Amino acid sequence: MVACLSPNGPTVYRAAAPPLRLYVGAQGGVSVLERAGPSSPWRVARRALAGRHVSAMMCDDAGTWVLAGIHDGGLEWSTDNGATWARRDAGVTVPHAFALARGQDDRFYLGTLPAALFKSRDRGASWAEIASFRTVPGQEKWTFPGLPHEAHAKCVAIDPRDPALLYVAVEQGGLFRSRDGGESWRELDSYYRAGDKWYRDIHRLVIDATDPRRLFMTTGMGLYRSDDGGESWDHLTDTGFRIGYPDHLVISPKDPRVIYMCGGSLDPTQWRRSHRAEATVMVSRDRGETWGECGAGLPDDRRANLEAMSIVHHGAGFTLFAGNTDGEVFSSEDEGAHWTRIAAGLSPISKLGHYELVVPA
Repeated sequence: MVACLSPNGPTVYRAAAPPLRLYVGAQGGVSVLERAGPSSPWRVARRALAGRHVSAMMCDDAGTWVLAGIHDGGLEWSTDNGATWARRDAGVTVPHAFALARGQDDRFYLGTLPAALFKSRDRGASWAEIASFRTVPGQEKWTFPGLPHEAHAKCVAIDPRDPALLYVAVEQGGLFRSRDGGESWRELDSYYRAGDKWYRDIHRLVIDATDPRRLFMTTGMGLYRSDDGGESWDHLTDTGFRIGYPDHLVISPKDPRVIYMCGGSLDPTQWRRSHRAEATVMVSRDRGETWGECGAGLPDDRRANLEAMSIVHHGAGFTLFAGNTDGEVFSSEDEGAHWTRIAAGLSPISKLGHYELVVPA
């Protein structure tokens, strides 16, 4: 009955009952939130990895281990509910951990900055680089607006029915698919248009578990959906949408037509001037064709950006979590209709330096 909430880690967890422990990865380390029961209030049980900027976290459903990826700090591992931690990155040659993923066969994947991909077959005790990813064509065009202007592997997604089918999202560089566990790669780029403001700016790739050929892709240009495994894409929302800069997206376990998406109204270059992200959560009940806002209970002032979201499937229901750059965590137990702030005063839950852009002037 545990889950994680972090900017670039896995977003889907499963349990027999509502979660009682939540690991939150943030700019200043890890906070472990706990509650005594489903109706009890949450509290910060402990803090760890102080001063480390946690980019991605993941844990097993039983809570026997948790792994944290650190910006410029490798990987840390705990088997005692986050009380103590040990390095877990033997073989990782790029220390800037960015994204984490876990396959059904318990293989771990790590995406880094600069963009590279690593795999572990022993729950992170040792890692090996998937060298083929460094050879995909077009890397001379990969970039990123902020310093150090290097692209990163922001998301790794694994087909739930075929552990050899991988997707890697590079920001900014493209979406890449491997059907053979990383031996070879193909770019899926039919969504891209030469006039796009941002170059192949992929944020997150989400696979519909009920039909793995249906993919959702959030980008700097909005939301896309593919119904044929990424061969073609429908552009569902653009930069003029209420969430013009989407990142996290999760699918309801009760109805795959229902999806939740969060992010800011404008892109971070606008936050730098206004110091406002105008972030919210929205829901679609028709696989992204139409949308409604579902931010009741979130701060009235939407200055801070929502940079993390996760969902816990339990029995017939689910719990949603979201975290923002002000170090606040919110949860919803009623399918997003209402949100409750369950923690405040944590360090910013933020990708890289996004939190610095939305601090009041």
